[in-house]
Amino acid sequence: MEERRKSKRLGLTGELILNPLSGSNPETISIEITDASKSGLGFTTDKHLTIGDIYEANLTIWTKEVLHVFMQITRGSEIEGGFSYGAFFIGMPDADAQRITAYETVQELTQNK
Repeated sequence: MEERRKSKRLGLTGELILNPLSGSNPETISIEITDASKSGLGFTTDKHLTIGDIYEANLTIWTKEVLHVFMQITRGSEIEGGFSYGAFFIGMPDADAQRITAYETVQELTQNK
């Protein structure tokens, strides 16, 4: 299969909390990050989300820093025990994107040794 991704995907551990922008009472849900890059992320959750919706999120990265981001759901599928989604970041500050890029570089260097 041909690789069509623009950025290398990273397997981060951590927690991501989504706060839907639509609706008067935002609901916080936990998800499991399956991969991430400076342009977006993949995750699983037991909650059904709508493709195309935009969510506010707090992403805890490997340094234990919290990145406050907005993302749009671009793909989704049902899997055993929940749902798998892909999303791209909207308006992520360059400083936050660089944190992810720095981790990507470190991962590449340690894998090539």
